[in-house]
Amino acid sequence: MPNKALRSIMPVAGWPADRADAVAFTGGTDPILPTPFRIGVAGAATLAATGLAAADLWQLRTGRAQSVAVDLRRATASLRSGHYMKLGEGEVSTRRNSIMGVYPTKDGRWSYLHCNFPNHRAAALSVLGVAEDRDAVTRAVATWNAADLEEAIIAAKGAGGMVRTHAEWARHPQSVAIAALPLMEIIRIGDSPPEALPAGGRPLSGVRVLDLTRVLAGPTCARTLAEHGADVLKITGAHLPNLGYQEFDTGHGKLSAQLDLREQRDVDVLRGLVREADVFSQGYRPGTLGGRGLSPEELAALRPGLVYVSLCAFSHAGPWASRRGFDTVVQTVSGITSRQAEVVPGKTPGPQFYPVSAIDYCTGYLMAFGAMVALARRAREGGSWLVRISLAQVGKWIVDLGEVPEAAARDAPAEFAPEELERWSTVTETPSGRLRHLKPVVQLSETPPYWARPSVPLGYHQPVWPERGEA
Repeated sequence: MPNKALRSIMPVAGWPADRADAVAFTGGTDPILPTPFRIGVAGAATLAATGLAAADLWQLRTGRAQSVAVDLRRATASLRSGHYMKLGEGEVSTRRNSIMGVYPTKDGRWSYLHCNFPNHRAAALSVLGVAEDRDAVTRAVATWNAADLEEAIIAAKGAGGMVRTHAEWARHPQSVAIAALPLMEIIRIGDSPPEALPAGGRPLSGVRVLDLTRVLAGPTCARTLAEHGADVLKITGAHLPNLGYQEFDTGHGKLSAQLDLREQRDVDVLRGLVREADVFSQGYRPGTLGGRGLSPEELAALRPGLVYVSLCAFSHAGPWASRRGFDTVVQTVSGITSRQAEVVPGKTPGPQFYPVSAIDYCTGYLMAFGAMVALARRAREGGSWLVRISLAQVGKWIVDLGEVPEAAARDAPAEFAPEELERWSTVTETPSGRLRHLKPVVQLSETPPYWARPSVPLGYHQPVWPERGEA
């Protein structure tokens, strides 16, 4: 099954489907955790794609092939890698805000409020007209019809959605728009001469990546590029909210600097970094960066040969193209949470999220795959490239992989064995202390992936590039 899923990814790169047969998969198959969705297969296939792309770059450098292997159980654990961290002797808290969750509505449906970030929480509370209290929120949501509340929260610049079934989502105009798109696109957007990879002893040695993404999917992309040797510089703003534990999880291998893109002088600093970059990865809604001179076309003109990776929630097409969204929002509106609850009921009534962040992490792995494919194309034929993907496209792909038998899903263990997690983990010395975390999953025979830099606090470094290949 992982090979079949990997075969469905190969057309994105223009590769023959049988290229997937070169990957050795171990670790069994789904269900690994209690969900009907084939999350293990999805994780293993997307990780395998990154391995194939890294091996392709290595062969481009050296003329030598190398083997790729992925363990499906390890791949599944990677889809909630933030839960397997310890800082010093303590756990790294992954607790969500108390009012984040699903609530029954007046019309007998359910509404999901995404409230982890303060600005989204404030938007939901302003619409509901209550204080930050779960009982008060419950009472307020119960006075709304779910569809009306969905639109009101989005209009207030919040995030959330009405719980739908698969069938309801299939009829929705946004679902129809997504169904007409491929899983991901790699598009030539400019001309430039072929550009050899920088010198170095790893697949991505000397490749410079600007990471302007937040939360999980985008940062996972840049983390994955770092594990193959890229110099990654994460750019965020001191004024932007963040969840600390996610930065520990996705910060491996990265430098981290802060710029305020509301200020022209900081935009100018960023554009200076772009001139010396190879990959620019961003996760803003379509069109958001265009007004700041940071659109794909503008940056490709500034730096011919740039690979521009663009992530959003609901794709660049359809009525929801500019809508905010997260893994949990996509699960909610597309029928995943309603189906999860049908097969594996939760401790509380109502829709349930599957037990990992499969859409987020798989999207991140696919972004990294697309970036590496585009870098190989740049080396062979030149050009500037746009890699375009959305959470909703990946969510559809996961659903399309099919389901495991319901009884098997219900009987799957909720956690991995401690000895497995111990075997898959490593310890890194960080500025915040000793961090225990999962190691990279993909196995390459000549260039085993690793992170050369530890996770650091946001803004720990200056916004300048290191010498190429220092990672």
